[in-house]
Amino acid sequence: MKPIGKNIVVKDIDEEVKTDSGLILSGEDMKGMRYRKAIVIAAGTEVGYIKTDDVIHYDKSHGFTMLIEDKPFTIIQERDVVVVL
Repeated sequence: MKPIGKNIVVKDIDEEVKTDSGLILSGEDMKGMRYRKAIVIAAGTEVGYIKTDDVIHYDKSHGFTMLIEDKPFTIIQERDVVVVL
């Protein structure tokens, strides 16, 4: 699979988040957060800095989900990435 242009194919990472006081946030609490953590599956032909297997945070209000080979992947634009870990 090869995305075109500035598109990036990512797979969301479900993670358990703890507050400073030790409380674990539920899935419902996580839905309220603006950013999602994901691993890059493939970067488009015009994407510069972001590479395959990078772990990123992106703005979840952008992008869309599509099925590729019966698996759900999120497609985002390079500009939607806010942090590369």
